[in-house]
Amino acid sequence: MTVTFSNARLLDGRVVDVTVTDAAITAVTPAGEVPAPGEHVELDGHVLVPGLWDRHTHFTQWAQSSRRVQLGDAPSARDAAAALAAHARAHPEVDTVLVGVGFRDALWPDTPSYALLDEAFDDDGTPERSVVAISADLHTVWLNSAALRAHGFYEHPSGVLREQDAFAVVDALDDVPVETADSWVHAAAEAAAARGVVGIVDFEMDFAPGAWRRRFAAGFDELRVSAGFYPDRFDDALELGVGGGAPLEESGLLTLGPLKVISDGSLNTRTAYLHEPYAGRLGDGARGVLSVAPEELIALMRRAVSADLPAAVHAIGDHAVAHALDAFAITGARGSIEHAQLVAHDDVHRFAELGVVASVQPEHAMDDRDIAEHYWGRRSARAFPLRALADAGAELALGSDAPVAPLDPWLVIASAVFRTRGDRAPWHGEQAITLEQAVAASVRSSIAVGQPADLVVLGADPRDADVVALRGQPVVATMVAGRFSYDAIR
Repeated sequence: MTVTFSNARLLDGRVVDVTVTDAAITAVTPAGEVPAPGEHVELDGHVLVPGLWDRHTHFTQWAQSSRRVQLGDAPSARDAAAALAAHARAHPEVDTVLVGVGFRDALWPDTPSYALLDEAFDDDGTPERSVVAISADLHTVWLNSAALRAHGFYEHPSGVLREQDAFAVVDALDDVPVETADSWVHAAAEAAAARGVVGIVDFEMDFAPGAWRRRFAAGFDELRVSAGFYPDRFDDALELGVGGGAPLEESGLLTLGPLKVISDGSLNTRTAYLHEPYAGRLGDGARGVLSVAPEELIALMRRAVSADLPAAVHAIGDHAVAHALDAFAITGARGSIEHAQLVAHDDVHRFAELGVVASVQPEHAMDDRDIAEHYWGRRSARAFPLRALADAGAELALGSDAPVAPLDPWLVIASAVFRTRGDRAPWHGEQAITLEQAVAASVRSSIAVGQPADLVVLGADPRDADVVALRGQPVVATMVAGRFSYDAIR
């Protein structure tokens, strides 16, 4: 199939005709100068950009999240418990497990506990109903007494589980029938395509390569997917018999992604691993949690190198980032540091020197700014240092970490460019990057002959947009590998 996008305006100001044949771009010529074959899609000056990628998702959880109780606006533990109880009363058919998502307890005036949930559900007609609330950062879960028993945490003192215990509960909740979960994934992928997304890197904690092979075999084709995996499934990844980036099915849309290692915790959970303590915290854990010891991280990354696999190291705190950079230097591994929310001044230049990608989620800066100011204080000047990393020559890769933030690249781009949302003043605006830099960090291809036919037609020029307009940037068509995955223009 051959399609020509006529009179397409690029971000560099050129107006061109772009011809696509099958899955690749075969011509880029000045508008109207060369007759083009095939179907013509008249863009009349609409902006054309390369297809957008979300470089950090937990896609199945994102697909499920809209079907769970939203707790992101709860100002306290008591309010969150009340919201869960109100949902239960309004939906009596949910009589076994009730799941809430998105709470942020770091600045709550009260403390979550199983007793508080039990009290909120005291008049519940289903006394054995498990109630589980998952924090926005996925590193904390809050359970009532019935849920504690169901998940084997008998006599737990608080009902609030963090890090590995929390991950185990989240994994156990993902027991939706495969057919149902996959239908939700299809719907989420279609919604992503409508926002210009052509590809994702998926870090679902289950074995993502296996789940995505099943989906592609059943006809999934809405997105490109790079499917990562965790250390406990390393042998399963090796059995696939391919290196990182190699296709896992015939279309080439599904590839094997990186080894994901979670080296520390998160800011909201106060477990991101820091050089200096969190404000107001003393004793054990005052500097957060190092989940993987440096020698263990080095061993895992050496194994990745031997298997020709990249590594993606979750590191949020500045000390965890330093350890991750040390491991890349020692092993020669290729890959990324995921999040890099707080980076020491002396470590910024090491990303470029080592060829380590800074995979950052700018919308988190908007969610976390008040928490960061409270617990990191003046260190917040080093939080989400996009401009410093870019100026040092580091490769930036932007994403959402959905469901931690919505899977919408324009929210990501707007937060990177404006460092604010709504009417608040920019947060450390000196760390903002340009629109062109943000788009470049959100794509994996370009508009040039031989490049993949992954393209997005925009309904307005993003260069003219303020923060509100950019967050709502209209998209009128998305093409993946030469096929329209979203089409509101023809």
